[in-house]
Amino acid sequence: MLLTACAAGLRAQTREACVVTHIVDGDTFDCAGGARIRPIGIDTPERNQGEIYALARDALRTYADVGDTVQLEWDAARRDRYGRLLAWVWRDSVLVNEAMVGEGWAILHTVPPNVRHVARLEAAQHRARARRAGLWARDGFACAPAAARRRAC
Repeated sequence: MLLTACAAGLRAQTREACVVTHIVDGDTFDCAGGARIRPIGIDTPERNQGEIYALARDALRTYADVGDTVQLEWDAARRDRYGRLLAWVWRDSVLVNEAMVGEGWAILHTVPPNVRHVARLEAAQHRARARRAGLWARDGFACAPAAARRRAC
């Protein structure tokens, strides 16, 4: 099901419904039909980061769990280098990408040209870090996910 929303002065934004079938980790999930989705603008702990990985994965389940229907909003680039679809993920009126950052379960990870809602994520990260929400409370981002992938920490 495709939805199109137009606002004065803004280009049309297309959203597509997705029924979540599998949560891979805190920043990747699968939809019915086999599409693998990577929420834009966020990065969460990797498997080799232990408990904080599981906390971030479980946090995503609170916003988009198996069986839930979410809306995928596309940005400039549709796929990443691994073939995953890149999307701003909405559940009802909640931008899941922003909620994950705002509650401290993900950090901002900007990859232009997909920057439509980056200012929202920047503000959410600032607030989460200031109040030590989620993983900020346990220094869960002392080793950023990108560094963990490189085995740098």
